[in-house]
Amino acid sequence: MNIKQENIDDLNAVVNISIAPADYTPKFEKALKDQAKKANLPGFRKGMVPVAHIKRMYGKSILVDEINNLLNDTISGYLNDNKVEVLGQPLPVMDDSKDYKWDNTDEFEFSYELGLAPKVDIEVSSKDKFTQYNVKADAETLASRIKNIRKSYGKMTNPETAAEGDVLYAELTQLSPDGTAFEGGINATGSIRLDLITDKKILKSLVGSKKDDVLTLDIQKAFDGNEAVIAKLLNISEEDAKDLKSNFEVKVKNVNRLEEADLNQEFYDKVFGPGVVTDEAGFNAKITEEIESMFQQDAARKLQNDMYAQLTEQTKMKLPDAFLRKWLKATNEKLTDEELEQGYDDFAKNLKWTLIENKIITDNDIKIDYKDVFETAKQRLDAQFRMYSPQPMPEDQLAQYTANFLQEKENANRIFDEVKALKVFEYIKSVATIDAKDIEYSKFVALK
Repeated sequence: MNIKQENIDDLNAVVNISIAPADYTPKFEKALKDQAKKANLPGFRKGMVPVAHIKRMYGKSILVDEINNLLNDTISGYLNDNKVEVLGQPLPVMDDSKDYKWDNTDEFEFSYELGLAPKVDIEVSSKDKFTQYNVKADAETLASRIKNIRKSYGKMTNPETAAEGDVLYAELTQLSPDGTAFEGGINATGSIRLDLITDKKILKSLVGSKKDDVLTLDIQKAFDGNEAVIAKLLNISEEDAKDLKSNFEVKVKNVNRLEEADLNQEFYDKVFGPGVVTDEAGFNAKITEEIESMFQQDAARKLQNDMYAQLTEQTKMKLPDAFLRKWLKATNEKLTDEELEQGYDDFAKNLKWTLIENKIITDNDIKIDYKDVFETAKQRLDAQFRMYSPQPMPEDQLAQYTANFLQEKENANRIFDEVKALKVFEYIKSVATIDAKDIEYSKFVALK
């Protein structure tokens, strides 16, 4: 067997592989024998089919498989042994001029295109400057969070008249253009959430509604064409909701209101555990701490995005763009030319960042072990659980959830990539100049 690499330029190469019968015959003959032992063909006892018979019937397909296996092993071994860094995977060069007999006597020649990884020249130093924001909870954000928590522990009441934020439990009947009930049309009983009404005029008409009130509702206008909301309300598909043009008669059957829980010790204990909070000041402080903890995550993402954007922009490198476009098309059969052009710039930018990450990890001997992956996964799951309950999950139970979560290969790979990125960002923070700055949440949102 002979393998030779020809560099077209710094970013593109072709690998030529020559295979003689002596290279593939032993594996081919072994594959024939293995197939004969497993074959179950009419006229032969199982496992007693002559090898010659298998060769006549299946020899060509078995040879094709063995050649493909040999090619894959050969090119993978060549790239590893010679430390050839490639982007994507090698692409076979189609050559219709070669006509092989596939009779175990051919000398094969195959060629593969390679997209070579560019040299990455990056050195992060104190000259690289970034801002680390310390996001503070403003009064509006704090009040909104407190209201939501009090409602989540509150009780349902049925006031006489509806106010903003209430829910109308009502019967909805589809109307014809003349205002009469549409024969065979939609008739549903559902909950109209006033906080989802986007049209101010319609909202005003619904506020003050009472039980047994009857009114007409332009449902598309009320919810600004939100197919999901309309579909859920009328118990129809989102596709049907999208095409729905009719008005609806709304007969109010009840007004529902979720009252906020009282600020008392029973409420504090339910939210944070017995005796952790004993008064409103302590409650507000705890909620502020919780909000600003979430803001820290937003600020960390902002810093990471700024690092990504700045270092990707200032690190100049070329990619084998023509090869990568061809590779993307070859490995994504449904990808259209239009989709490729629309998404290629983002793909190339992310690929550049991956090369930068790998360079930083290699140059600075940054290690990633399972403990890092496990702890990061545990933190992510803990944050998800706390969205539903402020009380922390028991440590042993959380650890078991994490172990189960990481058994899924996709989850494990995603968390590994996240840890890899975090390690790189931590390194950048340790050598770059980081300016700390306090900022209110409303102003921080405007920066995104």
